[in-house]
Amino acid sequence: MDFDLTPDQLRLQETVAEFARKEVEPRAEQLDRDGVFPTDLFRKVGDLGITSIPFKSENGGMGLGTLETALAIEQLAIADQALAVTTMVSVSAGLILERFGTEAQKQRYLPGIIKGEALGALAGTEPQAGSDTASFTTRATRVSGGWSLNGQKAYITNAGTDISSFALTLAITSEPGAERKRYTLFVVPNGTKGYQPGESYRKMGWRSSDTRPLYFDDCVVPEDAILGNEGEGRHLLHKGYQQARVFLSHCSLGLAEASLRRSVSYANERKAFGATLGNLQMIQELIAQMAVKVDAARLLAYRAAYMGDKGTVTLRELAMAKYYCTEIGSQVADAAIQVHGGWGFMDDCAVSRYYRDNRICTIGDGSSQIQQLLIARSLGLDVRFAS
Repeated sequence: MDFDLTPDQLRLQETVAEFARKEVEPRAEQLDRDGVFPTDLFRKVGDLGITSIPFKSENGGMGLGTLETALAIEQLAIADQALAVTTMVSVSAGLILERFGTEAQKQRYLPGIIKGEALGALAGTEPQAGSDTASFTTRATRVSGGWSLNGQKAYITNAGTDISSFALTLAITSEPGAERKRYTLFVVPNGTKGYQPGESYRKMGWRSSDTRPLYFDDCVVPEDAILGNEGEGRHLLHKGYQQARVFLSHCSLGLAEASLRRSVSYANERKAFGATLGNLQMIQELIAQMAVKVDAARLLAYRAAYMGDKGTVTLRELAMAKYYCTEIGSQVADAAIQVHGGWGFMDDCAVSRYYRDNRICTIGDGSSQIQQLLIARSLGLDVRFAS
């Protein structure tokens, strides 16, 4: 076992860390307060090359791996998890398109995603169905020259900004009443008639990321809007979710690391009972526990990314990383508030933002409960999902 990053990986990590410290962290609190997507800041993410990391060189990317991408996302998340998740969703959508799209689709959509000049969205979740993808109801029916989409998606990231490019949209394409539903993934460009992003949600966290409902009302797309093959959409979307789980693990890992760092700093500065907080054994114990949890989460997250690059990762490693890292993110952020006391409860204190931001991580891309079911099934238990 080699737990060391390569010199190139270390340089990439430090480059993104420096950018996050200088460009992202100073703006994070105000972005959270305003709740407005920072187009200019995301373009700087692209200018630095972060959005190009995992894409093939022939498509304009760096040709690096999942681990390098995850390292960059982790550093962004230390400064602002909302910006990190915006990046990971767009990159995840682009990777699905790169892997399964036609040459024409890739030439049309990938350049903007890779350069960080455009955003991609994954439109799966519906108002009454999230992890239960078999219960989606958005439907696409054949019409002259293509398909007509009707339905609604909910809680979709990246679909309504001034640089949003497309939404990979899952829809039922089997006939109504068919014994087995068939799902197809469509590339729906922003601006398509009948496709309308709704108003941005008022959210507990991730306030500066763009999250909206999407409405499809006789939205007609051509036949070549299908990604992959007709009927394979649910499988392709799950592939995207699996990739995103690695990245979301690192989003929570970065936030947990930030919570730990701020707690150590505050404990060394804050005076109480004639000494610093750091001199109090109960605070020492609390911070030591935080440190152990962060390191344990890092091992699971890095293993999942490393195995993904080797082609040996299974749902078990992905589920373990996603489950543990996102849960630890919330636990460590909660402990950070405890260390900060009443100040930690204030919106002006960064750790209160960390606590709010990470709460969605245990729900999105498959809830913690779904991840536990996947882990249980990998151990040989009789766990069944609807088909």
